[in-house]
Amino acid sequence: MKPRCMVALSGGVDSAVTVLSLMGEYDVMGMTLKLHPEFDPGPAERLCASLGVPFRMMEREKEFMDRVINPFVDTYKAGKTPNPCITCNRRVKLPFLLEAAEDAGCDYVATGHYGKIERTGSRTLLKKALYPEKDQTYMLSVLTQEQLSRLLLPLGDYTKPQVREIAAEHKLESAKAADSQDICFIPDGDYAGYIRSLTGESFPAGDFVDPNGKILGRHTGIVDYTIGQRRGLGLPLGYHAYVVDKNAERNEVTVGTNDLLFKTRVELCHINLIPFERLDAPMRVMAKTRYSQKESPAILHQVGEDELLLEFDQPQRAITPGQTAVFYDGDLVVGSGEII
Repeated sequence: MKPRCMVALSGGVDSAVTVLSLMGEYDVMGMTLKLHPEFDPGPAERLCASLGVPFRMMEREKEFMDRVINPFVDTYKAGKTPNPCITCNRRVKLPFLLEAAEDAGCDYVATGHYGKIERTGSRTLLKKALYPEKDQTYMLSVLTQEQLSRLLLPLGDYTKPQVREIAAEHKLESAKAADSQDICFIPDGDYAGYIRSLTGESFPAGDFVDPNGKILGRHTGIVDYTIGQRRGLGLPLGYHAYVVDKNAERNEVTVGTNDLLFKTRVELCHINLIPFERLDAPMRVMAKTRYSQKESPAILHQVGEDELLLEFDQPQRAITPGQTAVFYDGDLVVGSGEII
């Protein structure tokens, strides 16, 4: 008897080919989580119908609002820059997929993320995809051992062109679908506009200040800015000015020269270590502090039960509170933490 697997379907080409790749070895069914009103389940439902695979849809809009959108808004209002996609994977997608899989008698869940799962001894390891340009383990680095132990990632050895070729060979509707971009509930990328619309708050103007506290001008609202930003400041200072800090309590945005954006020490909370429960000694790692950043060598220290200190060999630019730092040992994902 084949093991049963529930595949998370977004309607895109990656999840469609995930279904195809599992059909020989597993008894497959498709599941779509409807997380916001704009989501169209039609492509996923048509895929399952064309392949003869059972399809289910679970509506979790309220939970998505409570667990992802509201924390995103609150964190942004506090002057930080969160990553809601990472939060969603751990607090919404995997929990509800596993719940649905349990109800349907499925042994595993699968997603179309590019990465690899390796089961060894008492731990389940997360490893990079074979092709670095498509690796998505940054987004999965927050998953718990329980979640990873029941997860399948069939696309870890594929390139995106190979995935599209497979979809085209099987005449799948999603073969030429565009890749998803930015945050699913803010498709235009206007975070500040979304937050204003959702909350009805105006976010008052405040002071631009230099690192010594000298007032340089007025900003339009603290949610309009993020660390490292240069454009849109409207400050005729005679030099290129960047956002280097934000203080929500004082409603101040600190601006300064580019060199002030570089730091070597990063404090982390809400940590998740994957190969082990705790880091007993300092560890050499390769790390990055945002999804698109190139990895850099660093030393990782555990300084508290839920605290890590990451010390980069070379200063890193625009390290942003609220974002996630992820660390690697070769192709092994060591873990992650939220930047304080």
